Amino acid sequence: MQTLDISLSLQSRWPVLVIAILAAVIGSQAVITGTFSIIKQCCSLSCFPKVKIVHTSSTVHGQIYIPEINWILMILCLAVTIGFRDTKHLTNAQGLAIITVMLVTTCLMSLVIVLCWNNSIVFSLVFLLFFGAIEVLYFSASLVKFREGAWVPIMLSLFFMIMMCVWHYGTIKKYEFDVENKVSISWLLNLGPSLGIVRVRGIGLIHTELMSGIPAIFSHFVTNLPAFHQVLVFLCIKSVPIPHIRPEERFWVGRVGPKQYRLYRVVVRYGYRDVPKDDIEFEKDLVCSIAEFIRCGDSDDQNGSLDGATDHACERLSSISKGLPFQEDDDSEVNGSDSSILSTGKETYQNAVGPKAKRVRFVLPKDAQIDGEVRSELQELTDAREAGMSFITGRAHMKAKSGSGLVKKIAINYIYEFLRRNSRGSVTAANIPHASTLEVGMVCQV
Repeated sequence: MQTLDISLSLQSRWPVLVIAILAAVIGSQAVITGTFSIIKQCCSLSCFPKVKIVHTSSTVHGQIYIPEINWILMILCLAVTIGFRDTKHLTNAQGLAIITVMLVTTCLMSLVIVLCWNNSIVFSLVFLLFFGAIEVLYFSASLVKFREGAWVPIMLSLFFMIMMCVWHYGTIKKYEFDVENKVSISWLLNLGPSLGIVRVRGIGLIHTELMSGIPAIFSHFVTNLPAFHQVLVFLCIKSVPIPHIRPEERFWVGRVGPKQYRLYRVVVRYGYRDVPKDDIEFEKDLVCSIAEFIRCGDSDDQNGSLDGATDHACERLSSISKGLPFQEDDDSEVNGSDSSILSTGKETYQNAVGPKAKRVRFVLPKDAQIDGEVRSELQELTDAREAGMSFITGRAHMKAKSGSGLVKKIAINYIYEFLRRNSRGSVTAANIPHASTLEVGMVCQV
């Protein structure tokens, strides 16, 4: 009889084990999906270090995958399971975590009742007291098991809360520093067209997060280095919450300062499913967009302006639906003179200052009316393109001001800097070649 009971017990164990495994898979998938969504929202609110977010669907925006968080969850699960080796401790930790989530949800729901549903505060308080009282009883019962495994979710929550608070605090201080030290147009005008330094041939591409104004890294560069490129482009790359951006709406080009300064601002927008081009194609599209902006003229506002980028009249951005095409030919393939070339149906520009590997020729429409000033500006852009393009990126190092408290020094100098060094940098659409990259560092005293 005992043998029969043992046999039935063993036979019934396998179906229960299969059901338990399937339930664990479903529950873990819900936890992983929820964690990804929360992390993404925290990154959008600058409350969590930047991580790689992979959008797995072209139609549904919420379907995402975060590799770093997935690995962290796996390591934590293995660490807790191996460390406890007891289902009792695991149950205590899970119980406290669940009841804490329910209590926090009830508190947030009471705020939704008042702020979103516009109901009375009395109704919100009644809801909070009724459901909160029940959940507080369960929460206090779970706290009794604090030493028997319930301390794990408390410690993990405390760790991530400190990390998020420090990151948010450091991000706010960094933004305030950028705004306070942003270079004004008047400062730029006082430097003159040469910017007070030697302008060398080539295009300087300065990466910045600002869509208006001149970043502090520019003044830092001008103050410490004796030369800059003859054409400067402030490049801002933005990701928008839609799958794809049409090519004719990707580039927004504007001018910074007067024409003779040869300073431009380009905002490039990418959807979360757009595949960035390589550095060569990106450079060509960028130069074509700037050339088309020069040809059309600054006063042409038929394409509208980009929201949030019209803080100054001379910084108005225009959408470039189609860039002015150009050709790059070897010296042996160019049989023209030192001036512009006229051909049937089109006019091309060619610069022949000296022997070079490539010659650049902009292809102009047949009926294009080009005045002398625009011609000169296009010629200088051609000159700069032939000389090559350099990518200039800024890296700010945060440091607490002298006289700051011990807590602030630890938070900024150690925790925030550690998180910043080990998190992903700014989003850049182009695969920047390392040989053409110059990184400029500066210390931000906050």
